[in-house]
Amino acid sequence: MNTPLIHTEGRVLAAVDASPYAPSVAEHAGWAASRLSAGLELLHAIDRVSEAATRDLSGSLSLGTQEALLAELSVLDERRAKLAQEHGRTLLEGLRERITATHGVRAEVRQRHGSVLESLLDSEAEVRLFVVGKRGEHADFAKGHLGSNLERVVRAVHRPVLVASRAFKPIRRFMVAFDGSATTRKCVEMVCASPLLKGLACELLMVGENDAAHQGHLQWAQARLQEAGFEPAARIVAGAADTVIPQQVEEYAIDLLVMGAYGHSRIRTMIVGSTTTQVLRTCQIPVLLLR
Repeated sequence: MNTPLIHTEGRVLAAVDASPYAPSVAEHAGWAASRLSAGLELLHAIDRVSEAATRDLSGSLSLGTQEALLAELSVLDERRAKLAQEHGRTLLEGLRERITATHGVRAEVRQRHGSVLESLLDSEAEVRLFVVGKRGEHADFAKGHLGSNLERVVRAVHRPVLVASRAFKPIRRFMVAFDGSATTRKCVEMVCASPLLKGLACELLMVGENDAAHQGHLQWAQARLQEAGFEPAARIVAGAADTVIPQQVEEYAIDLLVMGAYGHSRIRTMIVGSTTTQVLRTCQIPVLLLR
């Protein structure tokens, strides 16, 4: 049985936390759910409270002191858990109201204990698109680091992932980063098959030498997009992909970038770096990652 090119059933699932990205994640998810005529769920995952403090009691403490300390820590953990749940409920309700007001979409909300990755993988069978923030509440914003969960999520899930930028703005023009590989050819096919980007202005970018081979690849992608109803403006630009793509995004006022997700070779990524990671760090717009 062949795996479908895109999943036309299922909901949009947005993972939100207490970071400044939460409103943008919710709005990008509302936009996507509206375009796909799909259901929408906002998920807040509460990490399990570490038990390190209760396991690392000093052997110099008396038995009575240890018991009293354990009891106090237990009460503290319980209060912390209740506060986290209440904060999560308030966050989810506020975001649900925001999405209804801005996109006319009614979202379901859910809160669960565990890691974000576990939560998304457990839900994947009923999801057609994940939406996550570029950075989470624990990211180092000053250094421009990506959120610690982002790469793990994108590498682990098998559905498209929309990585939200810091702020949402209307999406009118998108760019497909294309290199002629089987992965990016599949990206083009997925764009053609989905209603998500229908009717939007389309740019098609290939980074490399302007030779016959690259022109042939680009002509194929341009023809496929035209067959699907797009009017792509196509170009080949020489240079390094992780430099050229952000430059072209800025020059042509692109609102959304479409590109292939991470490959599966962690060793290669550690040795030579990742174009995907660098583009995510550099571009100030949402990125739709396809595999």
